[in-house]
Amino acid sequence: MHWIFEPGLWANSSVRTALAVGAIVALVSSVVGVFTVLRGQTFAGHALTDVATAGGAGAVLAGVAPLLGFLGGGVLGAGVMEGVGVERVRGRDVATGVVLGAAFGLSALFLYLSTSTSATTGTTQLILFGSIFTVSPSTLPVVAVLSGAVLLIVASIARPLLLSSLSAELAAARAIRVRAVGFAFVAVLAVSVGLSSIIIGSILSTALLIGPPASALKIVNRLGGAFVLAAAAGVAAALSGVVLAYDSFYWFASHRGLPVSFFVVVIVVLEFVAASVAQRLRQRPGEPGRVEPPRPTVS
Repeated sequence: MHWIFEPGLWANSSVRTALAVGAIVALVSSVVGVFTVLRGQTFAGHALTDVATAGGAGAVLAGVAPLLGFLGGGVLGAGVMEGVGVERVRGRDVATGVVLGAAFGLSALFLYLSTSTSATTGTTQLILFGSIFTVSPSTLPVVAVLSGAVLLIVASIARPLLLSSLSAELAAARAIRVRAVGFAFVAVLAVSVGLSSIIIGSILSTALLIGPPASALKIVNRLGGAFVLAAAAGVAAALSGVVLAYDSFYWFASHRGLPVSFFVVVIVVLEFVAASVAQRLRQRPGEPGRVEPPRPTVS
């Protein structure tokens, strides 16, 4: 199978680390992404990518690991958005827009200062588009622990989170603390965005967050099935992206391969197109197309 796996793929420690980190982060992003799509918070997820950009650029400028900046910036931005934009969708969108604008400005400032005051090259590429092959093996336990924490939190709030996603009024009537659940979710959303930033960069991290879950919700209407299908699609995209990026070094005489982020995004888009086609084929003749993904029911 040398036409798929180039020589030295499995012997390369950087590739093995990249595959492990990619699989873990893609799994977490897909699970969190299912609720992100159901809650209609894709705009918030996009805003958090820009906040993560500012945090990552600030971390590089301060001389610390970009992952700390991705996570710290994302959580801080999530707290501001949820604190200002409470339960009303309009207020939440306004708060998200304000945070998004501030993040853009800080990102531009930090990236400018990093590139103009440091001799290190590739800072902008690292922050915006990721560099998973440079992830240290010592980072893998950190990623695993954070990912496990995210999954545990999501599992603990899954039922009230689903109910509040479908109807905030009904959730409040059942004595669910809607605002507390919303803040907990937006916090794990920020962490998942920060983690995916180390794979495909902060600016493209919504591809793993939104793409696989949106594809899954076009095909299944049960929450468990959506989690499984989204996780499978996300992990497949991440692993395939790493393998293809490694193989691409052998495609050109200059041995300058294509980035992992390019392949991951392309695969995610192809998965979404395939899911859309499958959804169309499943519809009966004359049945109107659905404009929204199917939503799981709550008993």
